[in-house]
Amino acid sequence: MTTTQQLTTSLAAALRAIYPEPEAQALAALVAEHLLGYSPLQRRMQAAAPVPAAVLAQLPALQARLLAHEPVQYVLGTAHFAGLELAVTPATLIPRPETEELVQLIARAHAGRPGLRLLDVGTGSGCLAIALARALPGAQVLAVDISADALAVAGQNAARYAPGVEFEQLDILHASPAALAPGSLDVLVSNPPYVCESERALMRENVLAWEPATALFVPDRDPLVFYRRLAGLAAVLVRPGSSIWLEINERLGPETAALFSAATFEQVAVLADFLGRPRFVRAVRR
Repeated sequence: MTTTQQLTTSLAAALRAIYPEPEAQALAALVAEHLLGYSPLQRRMQAAAPVPAAVLAQLPALQARLLAHEPVQYVLGTAHFAGLELAVTPATLIPRPETEELVQLIARAHAGRPGLRLLDVGTGSGCLAIALARALPGAQVLAVDISADALAVAGQNAARYAPGVEFEQLDILHASPAALAPGSLDVLVSNPPYVCESERALMRENVLAWEPATALFVPDRDPLVFYRRLAGLAAVLVRPGSSIWLEINERLGPETAALFSAATFEQVAVLADFLGRPRFVRAVRR
């Protein structure tokens, strides 16, 4: 008989071949909870409970995928974000905790405002659009992405958590959302590609080998290409006095802010994430 604790301990021991001890333990616990349908508390309380044979049969394949550096979120098919359990695939980025902070910032800034119209550019799994639709009841939310595969995942997540979110496949560098009139937006939000190609060497293998490069990287010769486009788009679509919120490359905070200050925006600010890193830019259209 294999118990919950033994399953978790055995998987953590195997994962220590490629992950440091705390991360191996955390990954093993996450897998055990997913397979058994337990919360973290239930996993600890059921440490001595026997694991069903059907669950044990799934473990070798999952372990092999993890040892090949595949992110646990793709292995399990889900990622937790802002209290939601979202479907993710290699067509979508894995939502990060700092992006949850962007949801919180926007929700606090716009709480209680009726009839908001929001655009999420580069939605991926739909995490920002869906979380904002839930945090701002009554808001109309449109989310766009260049990838049909990503939009399929986002649509699946929206059907579960925020059926009113609308989606459009769009190459934002070369087109504008068809459904939006000039001056119709109260909020434009985006977590666009911002990692410079030269920063690849700093990134972990499980990111480089598995997450979609088109959602991550920009050329070193023009690292602000998406922000420049977003500034131009927002200057047309965002109504005066309304805002744009962006996740940014922490190395390019001043440059990103300067781009918006030089355009049709005021109250431009670089905001820090929970680790104190410059992670967001907020700007208001004049």
